[in-house]
Amino acid sequence: QVQLVESGGGLVQAGGSLRLSCAASGRTFRRAMAWFRQAPGKEREFVAVISVGARTTYYTDSVKGRFTISRDNAKNTVYLQMDSLNAEDTAVYFCAAGRIYSTTESRYNYWGQGTQVTVSS
Repeated sequence: QVQLVESGGGLVQAGGSLRLSCAASGRTFRRAMAWFRQAPGKEREFVAVISVGARTTYYTDSVKGRFTISRDNAKNTVYLQMDSLNAEDTAVYFCAAGRIYSTTESRYNYWGQGTQVTVSS
């Protein structure tokens, strides 16, 4: 089992920044880690993924150049640095752990409870 706890969400003005953290505990942290988000009235969507060794990352087009995913395996923590935020980034952000590096939600079997990010315009 892997337990995931997100933190760092909040209210920020457009153009501002936030850094989300996801602390993992349990059996192993040696998994691909990803961030997904769900805006009000919309389905959950992929945001970013990072490989076990942090050598490979991938982002959805809408956040490329603005968001950065990283991880510290010594601290069992994955981060999402979000810059130049806009109203369209408002959502609940979830971190997820899975055995396979993927952008597909169904590939992830461990999920955090989510943290709210609200961007005011």
